[in-house]
Amino acid sequence: MTYRLLASLLEYPESALVEATDEIRAMVRSERAFNSDVREKLERFVDYLGSRELIALQENYVALFDRGRATSLHLFEHVHGESRDRGQAMIDLMQLYEKHGMLLHSGQLPDYLPVFLEYLSMLDAGEARSLLGETSTILQSITTELGKRNSHYAYVIGALLPLAGAGDGSLPESAHDDDAGAPHDKDALRALDDAWTEEPVRFMGAEQPPATANVEFHPRRKTS
Repeated sequence: MTYRLLASLLEYPESALVEATDEIRAMVRSERAFNSDVREKLERFVDYLGSRELIALQENYVALFDRGRATSLHLFEHVHGESRDRGQAMIDLMQLYEKHGMLLHSGQLPDYLPVFLEYLSMLDAGEARSLLGETSTILQSITTELGKRNSHYAYVIGALLPLAGAGDGSLPESAHDDDAGAPHDKDALRALDDAWTEEPVRFMGAEQPPATANVEFHPRRKTS
């Protein structure tokens, strides 16, 4: 339930999410996996959801997560960028999902953080924590960048850090709700735009990797 709750908060905001703020607040207050600071900050996030028009929430979400690599919610964006290594990593991750009966909807990418959290919710606690821990460097980087932008979303991704065995659970004290006005990584945005003009990686008919294929999350330097 913990991972599923945080996954829902990180999804593109729809009316159903905004209408469920009272229920979400009750779930946050009763969730034992959160310490008091995380619980209080997540309630602030719920207040943010309930105080904004839906169109504003959606505009802020796009401005924050779709306009630069530093805050991308696609995990492999932080590891492989748009290199072809990302395609194989996607296949490996999809195979992990399929082993647990989790099939993605058309258009969903397996490295999208809410999708990954949904997968973790299907595992036993120890296995989920171990796999989440492999993403801790990425989660810390995103949380730090969101904190610089005073975004309420820093509270949501920051709530994952103690679960991943990273940090002490303390989160930024201040946040505003104008993510659309926050500064963005222009160089990363230009690189992302250039990448989108390339031929996309296609998975249909791709050669399947061995069953023991390993999924790596730890960022590493690119080699020329």
